[in-house]
Amino acid sequence: MNNWVKKGMGPLAAVMALGTVISGCSGGGSAPADNKAAAPNGTQTPAASSSEPWKIGSEPVSFTLFGNYGWYTMPPWGKDVFSKQVQEQYKINITAINAGGNAEAKLSTMIVSKDLPDVIWGDRDKFERLRENGVLVPLDPYLDKYPNLKKWAGDEILNMLRSKDGKLYMFPNWYTNKPTGNAGYVINKKIYEELGKPKLETTDDLYNYLKLVKEKYPNIIPFEPGQAKEGKGVDLLFSAFAENNPASYAGTLRAVPKDGKFTSLFADPVYKEAMIFVNKLHREKLMTQDALTQTVDQVREKLNTGRVAVYADITATDYASKADAELSKSDPNAGYFMIWPIHKPGLDKNKIMVAHYDRLGWNAAAITATAKDPEKIFAVLDWMTSPDGMRQIVWGPEGMYWKGLDSEGLPNLTDKFFSEPAERTKNMNATNDLQFVGNSTYNDKIKVKAELSLPEEKRSWETKYQDAITWKTHMDLTAMRGIEPPQDSPEGIIRERWIELYKKVRAQAILAKSEQEVIEIIDKGEKDAQTLGIEKLNEYLTKRWKENEEKMKKK
Repeated sequence: MNNWVKKGMGPLAAVMALGTVISGCSGGGSAPADNKAAAPNGTQTPAASSSEPWKIGSEPVSFTLFGNYGWYTMPPWGKDVFSKQVQEQYKINITAINAGGNAEAKLSTMIVSKDLPDVIWGDRDKFERLRENGVLVPLDPYLDKYPNLKKWAGDEILNMLRSKDGKLYMFPNWYTNKPTGNAGYVINKKIYEELGKPKLETTDDLYNYLKLVKEKYPNIIPFEPGQAKEGKGVDLLFSAFAENNPASYAGTLRAVPKDGKFTSLFADPVYKEAMIFVNKLHREKLMTQDALTQTVDQVREKLNTGRVAVYADITATDYASKADAELSKSDPNAGYFMIWPIHKPGLDKNKIMVAHYDRLGWNAAAITATAKDPEKIFAVLDWMTSPDGMRQIVWGPEGMYWKGLDSEGLPNLTDKFFSEPAERTKNMNATNDLQFVGNSTYNDKIKVKAELSLPEEKRSWETKYQDAITWKTHMDLTAMRGIEPPQDSPEGIIRERWIELYKKVRAQAILAKSEQEVIEIIDKGEKDAQTLGIEKLNEYLTKRWKENEEKMKKK
């Protein structure tokens, strides 16, 4: 997966309100491509079909699916309560073709043997090569006939997903029209209360608080940034020093947009100021001293045992929610809470954007040229992304955990939904990896409704702070998505070398012995970046960014 959205933390793959993790998966199947003709560009164009849309459930439909991840094994379709109901009521059957731990090799073998699944599901940046080889079916002929994807995703998202030939081949998963995200600052509740609940709003407040923690609690880590070698809380602090300056500019794009173009990160005075602050925390032992070498498990262990006073991370709600539950089991007064993002004095706190969100969602599904009836497969996917499909696959058959709809078209949750949390969680978790064309725009409304239906003390930690803080402090960078050059292109080679240089300079700046040394390290990094050709790379990124903006304007 790429650095923008990862399984378990993506836009609505964030831990679900009532214990369900929304991820995403799909199915597919293969048969002779006897109903297609090769298009001039080598892709396959679906044959003409009846003017009337095919109705889900009118007759059985089966297809196979390949999940293009080494870690992914699709659960048997129809084995769990929810998909069994869909299988029986709507006559849909999906058969998995699993990767067996090596997705790349498995997919290559299928391409060479021309024995492809009906549907391939995986990261979006993997589909262009398949399209160029004429393996995928364009979805445009079906968009108006089966309108749910077009209605809920909208033209901007679909245009962003179009290939170089102008056609749409990818069906997005967990797309959204609202902010999402899990980044932010987490505070140890017990320590904070024992220290008198001091103001924690600015970078000065944070520094003074960390000094107080160090003085009063010698065995506690004042500031925990997670795995600093991956950026994490270190990049998050970058967002505190300028308005509308998400950590993503440093840790993901590694470039700062100014006056409509990308500029060098190391030449940015804000980045230098932020790294001077990070270095100060490290030098004064106010920050984890092994931040550049620690593992995820070590970070979790510190949080779970309450040995952290302040934790900042791109995936803060994921780790902190579990740690809060762990601590509060033995002590109801222990645990963690989130604060509004820290900002440099003088800045507008409401313009501090800690990270980004991407309306395109997580990954995508594509129909292959060997599918016997691509229109029926698209119809199934389109139904799955509809409100009815979301309710059936994510929340279960009507009458079990919901019955009837409210005035907003959201399901009315039953008493059983609330009275049997363990059983409900087991059943909902069973379809996590069968949710491969998720509609976050609709599904999140159900999430929030479910949360608000609970007494406050029973509401989930994640959704509470997502709704109150994190979703309000993430910035839409959809137009900057997918702008990276191919790895084997001149710009791609520059980018790989630039990423290595960036990580090296960031680590050196954290470990520097003085503020002056931080400045010298970053200044030298800027010279080295110019030698690598950073300007050429930034010109390429800017061009792609502007192209995306134009795509999103089209109707």
